[in-house]
Amino acid sequence: MNKKHKLELTWIGKENQPKLEPRILLEDPEKSYHAKHRVTDKDIFDNRLIFGDNLLALKALEQEFAGKVKCVFIDPPYNTGSAFTHYDDGVEHSIWLSLMRDRLEIIRRLLAEDGSLWITIDDNEAHYLKVLCDEVFGRANFVSNVVWQKRISPDSDAQFLSGTHDHLIVVAKDISRCSMNRLPRTEEQDDRYQNPDNDPRGPWTSSDLTRREYREHDFYPIKLPSGRKVWPARGRSWSVPRDSFETMVLENRIYFGPNGDAMPRRKRFLSEIRGGLVPTTWWASDVAKNEDGRKELKALFPEEADVFATPKPEALIHRVITLATNPNDLVLDSFAGSGTTGAVAHKMSRRWIMVELGEHCHTHIIPRLRKVIDGEDPGGITQAVGWKGGGGFRYYRLAPSLLEKDKWGNWVINKDYNAAMLAEAMCKLEGFTYAPSDMVYWQHGHSTERDFIYVTTANLSHEQLQQLSDEVGPERSLLVLCTAFRGRGDYSSLTVKKIPKQVLSRCEWGHDDYSLRVENLPEAPSSPPAPLPRAGEGRMMPGQQGLFDGED
Repeated sequence: MNKKHKLELTWIGKENQPKLEPRILLEDPEKSYHAKHRVTDKDIFDNRLIFGDNLLALKALEQEFAGKVKCVFIDPPYNTGSAFTHYDDGVEHSIWLSLMRDRLEIIRRLLAEDGSLWITIDDNEAHYLKVLCDEVFGRANFVSNVVWQKRISPDSDAQFLSGTHDHLIVVAKDISRCSMNRLPRTEEQDDRYQNPDNDPRGPWTSSDLTRREYREHDFYPIKLPSGRKVWPARGRSWSVPRDSFETMVLENRIYFGPNGDAMPRRKRFLSEIRGGLVPTTWWASDVAKNEDGRKELKALFPEEADVFATPKPEALIHRVITLATNPNDLVLDSFAGSGTTGAVAHKMSRRWIMVELGEHCHTHIIPRLRKVIDGEDPGGITQAVGWKGGGGFRYYRLAPSLLEKDKWGNWVINKDYNAAMLAEAMCKLEGFTYAPSDMVYWQHGHSTERDFIYVTTANLSHEQLQQLSDEVGPERSLLVLCTAFRGRGDYSSLTVKKIPKQVLSRCEWGHDDYSLRVENLPEAPSSPPAPLPRAGEGRMMPGQQGLFDGED
C-alpha cells in the first residue's frame, strides 16, 4: 500500500480539469478612463478592468502577474440556487467545488509569496471551501476564519436559526512569509488612556497582573504601600515572577490604586503600543453591514432598483485591504460584482485588477469608477481616507479564441486575428514575452536575451529559412511559427513549427464561458443518480483516498 497518500476532499468529476486557453487581452481606449490631470504624486493610472469570463481572465493574467499580487479578495457565488434544479445535491456541490478549485489554483500562482487570499462565503459552502483551500494552498497556510456580522435584525421567517453572519476565509500563499498590518487606533480607544499619577511617560491604562492558572513559583504575597499583604485569588497566580515584579515597582510600572491599597495592576503606556490594534476574528456590524453596501450603491445610482442583493460595503473591503496590503500593492478581485474592491483599492492608493463578465461591468462598474476618479463619489470610505479623485484604469476584453472551425470542421486561425494579435497570442502560448522589435522584423518576442520567436502566416521557402538562420547566427536561437514551410535541411539556429498544428492539443479551443450558468453545466443525468452517502459515510472516486482516511 502506498504510504504517501494525502488527505483530500473528493467529489464527483474532480479529475476533470479544463485545458484553459491563455487568451490575450485587448484594450478598448473608448472605455478606459483617466483623470484629466494628476491630483497627487500617489495617483495610479495603470489599473485594469477586464470584461470576460473570470477563469479565462485569470489564465490570461498568469504569465504577466504570476507571483505579483499581494491580496486577492473574492466574493464568489455563495450557493448555486435555481441553476441546479435538475441535479441532486451531490452533483450541485461537486460542480461548485470544481468551479472554485480551478480558480483557486490560478489565484495561488498569481499571489506573491507574502500575499494572502480573502474569500467571503456563507454557511452553505464555507466548510467545504475551507477544506478545498487546505488542499490547494496547504493546510499549514490557513490563516483564519473571520466571522462578519452582516446584519443586525433577525429574519422572522427563518425556519430554524436566522443567519446574521458571513465567513471571511483567509489563506496565505506562504504563511512563513505572510504578515498582516494592524488596525489604526481611534480617538475613542486612545481616550481610554489616562495619566492620574502624572507619569512622565504619558497616558496609560492598567491591566490585571494575574493569570488564570496556578503556578507555585508565581504564587507569593505582595505587600501594598498601605502595608496590607495580598495574594492571587484561588486557582490563579501572578503573571510575572517575584524578581520581575520588584523591577516593575522600581520602574513605576505597577499601580496600587489612588490610596496605595488596591490589588496591583500593570501599567501599559500608549506611547509603547506597537503600530495599532491586533485585529480579531469577530467583525461586528459596526465594521460594516450589507445594508451599508446597498445604501452606497443607491447613492451612486439613485434611479435604479436594487441590482445587487448583497453588495459588500466599502468599509469591509477597506479593512481587508488595510490588513493585507500597503500603498502601491496589487489587489485582485475576479468576481468584481458592483466594483467595490476596485473603488476602495483606488481610494487607498493600491493598484488593482478586476474581472467581471456581467453587463453591469458597463452599466455600473465603469460609471462608478469614473465618479471615483473624478472625485464625485462622496460615499463609502471617501471621507475616512481623504479621497479627492485622480488616477485611472484601462479597460480590456478577452480576445476571442485563437482557433475556430472552418465550414469543414477543421481548426484554423480565427479570422478576427490580425498579425499583431496572432504574434502576441503565440508568444503567450509558447511562454515568450511579447515585445516586437522596431528594428528586427523577426523578433516578435523573447524568452531570454538570446532566444526569440517569429510568427508569420506566410509559407516560408528554403531560401527564406536559410536567410533567417544566417541573420540569427550561431549565438542565438529563433522559434519560427508559420502556416507552412518548404525546408531542405537543418537550420542550426532555427526551430520551425507549423501553426495551428503546433498548438492544436494545448487547449480547449472555442470555449468562451466557464461561468456558473445553466447552459454551461453538464447535462442532467437521464437516470436517477446513486443515493448520496449517509452521514458518516464517504463516497470514493476510483484511485482516490477519502478526506478522513488514514494510512494503513
